[in-house]
Amino acid sequence: MVWIKRLLILALIALIVIQFIPVEKNEGGYESLNVFVAETKPSDEVAAILKSACYDCHSNQTVYPWYSNLAPASFYLADHVDNGKRHLNFSAWDAYSTKRKDHKLDELIEEVEAGEMPLESYTLIHSEATLDAAQTEALVNWVKAARLNYSEAFQPQ
Repeated sequence: MVWIKRLLILALIALIVIQFIPVEKNEGGYESLNVFVAETKPSDEVAAILKSACYDCHSNQTVYPWYSNLAPASFYLADHVDNGKRHLNFSAWDAYSTKRKDHKLDELIEEVEAGEMPLESYTLIHSEATLDAAQTEALVNWVKAARLNYSEAFQPQ
């Protein structure tokens, strides 16, 4: 029984110590999305969907919940956002080639239609990010229209 008590005390000390390990926040501002928005021209409805369901993990601007300041949740969120941005970062849109932009939008369609995005782990806490059928359709239709700008670049003239 004594070893359990010592283990719990050690775990509590470790939990307190890790609170002092800083985690870099993803708070670059929504202006980093200007190129993406200008090129793809989302409607107001789609812009709202992107803001509530996509930008936190796929841009340089994350709106953090209160628990993001507590380790180990802060470590998990930082890793989650970094991973999301590695797959698709709307804030880095200007650095993508035309072919890559087209591919990223194609992947977006696949992920949303399959119900893989937004992630369930995200929508559990952010219920406003859960897409209903109408929102999914609006998002997919907008992406298909936006892709035309990029896929036309590959057509022989």
